[in-house]
Amino acid sequence: MKTPQPFQYQGSKRALARTILQYLPAYTDRIVEPFAGSAALSIACANRGRAKEYWLNDYNKPLADLLALIINHPEDIASFYRQTWREEQDDALEHYYRVREDFNRTKDPRLLLYLLARCVKGSVRYNSDGMFNQSPDKRRLGTRPETMRENIMAVSNLMKNKTIVTSQDYRDILTNCQDSDVLYMDPPYQGVCREKDSRYFTGISFDDFVSTLDQLNKRGVRYLISYDGRLGEQIYGEPLPDNLGLTLVEIEAGRSSQATLLGRDDVTFESLYLSRNIADELGSLKRTHHINRTFQLNLLESPLTCGKVPQRVS
Repeated sequence: MKTPQPFQYQGSKRALARTILQYLPAYTDRIVEPFAGSAALSIACANRGRAKEYWLNDYNKPLADLLALIINHPEDIASFYRQTWREEQDDALEHYYRVREDFNRTKDPRLLLYLLARCVKGSVRYNSDGMFNQSPDKRRLGTRPETMRENIMAVSNLMKNKTIVTSQDYRDILTNCQDSDVLYMDPPYQGVCREKDSRYFTGISFDDFVSTLDQLNKRGVRYLISYDGRLGEQIYGEPLPDNLGLTLVEIEAGRSSQATLLGRDDVTFESLYLSRNIADELGSLKRTHHINRTFQLNLLESPLTCGKVPQRVS
């Protein structure tokens, strides 16, 4: 069944959500996303009836507020988007820049939806002052209001009255989650970027993150993390340490657009780490999934014997 998604968001796990869901327990009381982004995983989970409740959190407050509006006030945000989209017809580029200026001044989450629908490849960018500075996509006018409303209503129908949305530091979320929760974490700045990721107001400290994971282990909280990756033999991001006892799954995400342009065969892999209790609950993980001709998943049985990505290339 098709999973609704109101807006593009670079780094979203929408394309990988179906695969990641295979490593969640069959059913759980609550899914918690401390770095929700577009909430692609929770929406996919709700679409398949895999949890009773959801907790979405993102430190980017306008983004968190936008998720709350989509879930709890779908008609209002759909109507606002329709009006804003129609106002661009005379001069689409000038209208985009005016909306962007208004958003940076007011932080109105309703304006953010329009910017996400119209900016280049859904690629969110903020400058050093925390101002949205991505340019408009000059080739298209963004999602049509009718399609946007359909997606918004579908997400609301899936998640209303079973979802809380917050904008807090991820450490507060991890401190307050319950033993019965399952956490899915997709932190900023890791993945395929070398520098601090301008999609976010701030990065996170690697040492602090590892320390919080150690505390989750001691409490027995179940979690999955999308954290680092590689392009061919080149590793991006810092792998999580062995002493956390995590099981590594490498997800083949296909050939990168840059590799295609250069006529190379480099394939992007994303890493999914499973906490020990998740891995134990799922049992043996040694199998291979052929998703389609260009998307393949290799599941590796042990983080010690065959669960490590190649050594970092200097």
